[in-house]
Amino acid sequence: MKAVDAQTYLTALLAAPRPGSENVLAFYDHRVGHICTDASLLLLPLDDHICHRGDGLFESISYRQGKMFSFDQHLTRLKDGAAALKITPPCSWDSLRHIILDVARAAGTDHGDMRVFLSRGPGGFGISPAECPQAGLYIVALRKKFAGEAFYEKGLTAFTSDIPPKQEYLARIKNTNYLPNVFMAMEATQKGMDVAVTFDEYGFMGEAATANVGLVDDSGRLLCPELKRILPGTTMLAGLELAARRTPTPLTVQERPIHRDEIATAREMLLFTSSTLCVGVTHFDGIAVGQGEQRGKPGPVARWLKTALLDHLLEQGTPF
Repeated sequence: MKAVDAQTYLTALLAAPRPGSENVLAFYDHRVGHICTDASLLLLPLDDHICHRGDGLFESISYRQGKMFSFDQHLTRLKDGAAALKITPPCSWDSLRHIILDVARAAGTDHGDMRVFLSRGPGGFGISPAECPQAGLYIVALRKKFAGEAFYEKGLTAFTSDIPPKQEYLARIKNTNYLPNVFMAMEATQKGMDVAVTFDEYGFMGEAATANVGLVDDSGRLLCPELKRILPGTTMLAGLELAARRTPTPLTVQERPIHRDEIATAREMLLFTSSTLCVGVTHFDGIAVGQGEQRGKPGPVARWLKTALLDHLLEQGTPF
């Protein structure tokens, strides 16, 4: 095959298939400095270390009714990750914040999913960060269809993953090295279930591939795993806060090690994500979760938290 000139290559590149392009509403690449809505131009430099080394960070931010959910919390987590990886953004944090809101406006819809990628940057195919003179910044607004009531009424099935929890020094950084999470998603597909959940070598609960997990124990306390080997999700943290000040009856909230055996006696098992908020897990390892008439069904705390979280996140959301 012979080399072609730049125009011939560019024409072929723009005509190449782009699966999923219908979901790309708007995007920004700091190297270019403009927002674009043509998904055929959504391109990543292959020598950016985020691509071939997983050396980068990301945040996934839901927005509904023209409001960005937990916006400042997401940015704080991105800043913490950048400090841990020693990545300096190519612009000020204040400018980055405004660009995200600009991309959301350019998307032309009041609901969707924002992805923010902060990378080591392009510069070579080695492993040393010294190759990369400037960090990369990519922001994408995606079309998002949110789940309907039938999804919450049905609930989810979950199982014990064969994938171990991430090491503590990696678990709390939302980096783009998601291969363990990919394996967990593959497990779920192979087993015909919804969610894989990690447990450490002592049987203590970790997290799901893209979600946090919690329990309502047999005493009615809302439990979440220790925030050591899991990524503290913004939705889970908001849910714990709301539960602790629920009226008229607050829930006792505890962050502590949760052993797998506690699932058998739990009243409810909960899954927290940015897009679905809170969903009840009805079966774990093929066994129904819950007690009495609620066994095998999403429970009252899951149903309440889903509504309470949506109301709270809309009230506290950042308009754009």
